[in-house]
Amino acid sequence: MSKNDSPIAIFDSGMGGLTVVKEIHKLIPGKDIIYLGDTARVPYGTKSSDVIKGYAKQITQFLLTFNPQIIVIACHTVSSLALNFLKKNFPQILFIDVVSPSAKKSINITQNYRVAVIGTPATIASGKYQNLIKTLNPKIKIFSQACPLFVPLVEEGLITGDIPYLIAKKYLSGLIDKRIDTLILGCTHYPILKNIIQKVVGEDIKLIDASEVVAIKVKNLFKEKNMIEYRKEKKPLLYFTDITKDHKKIINFFWNDSKMIVRRIIL
Repeated sequence: MSKNDSPIAIFDSGMGGLTVVKEIHKLIPGKDIIYLGDTARVPYGTKSSDVIKGYAKQITQFLLTFNPQIIVIACHTVSSLALNFLKKNFPQILFIDVVSPSAKKSINITQNYRVAVIGTPATIASGKYQNLIKTLNPKIKIFSQACPLFVPLVEEGLITGDIPYLIAKKYLSGLIDKRIDTLILGCTHYPILKNIIQKVVGEDIKLIDASEVVAIKVKNLFKEKNMIEYRKEKKPLLYFTDITKDHKKIINFFWNDSKMIVRRIIL
């Protein structure tokens, strides 16, 4: 297999990583994309670091059967807790995380140096975002809020209506009081709730969607390496460790079934 034929592999704890798949596919439609969503074991954000590392290693071993050169960790929890672990165990693979691009964008767009990040309990507790942003620009005041119910809402297909709105309002009201002007959606599930989150915080607060900034990073990387060929659009290949009716609803949120190749895999 030539370098140009090598697929992009992407994984997440569940359905949220489809936001990354969608954005990368939009920018590089002729590239093969392999995705694995660990829907049978979601959420990761409430689990221990050792368990998360074990899951990430297992998933990476599966994705290596497709011979990718790049693996995108479309999970903030894994990016925060297992990135260095994966790099050490799989030195032949270029891993792209979702934390670094989002943190860098936040310091570039904030006007009042007051930035907040929302994420799973494990992501927030890791301090990865807080430490990275402070390292990049010590002047920025960084606030954080764990939103543990957001992932189950997405996985259950509860992405519109009063229930997600009221939960978002409960989580985000304190951050609004901090006069932030930039909010990092620190989980790839959260962009699926982007409209509700924006409605709660107001239009003056800029949202950073990791899926968008990561897709740009991936495209630029391929351009630098002369590995983009403008070929016919290819369908992403989606693997899930469990598929329910609600999961099908989320897949349909991004694409029609006729455009997708969806398979179940037991790890």
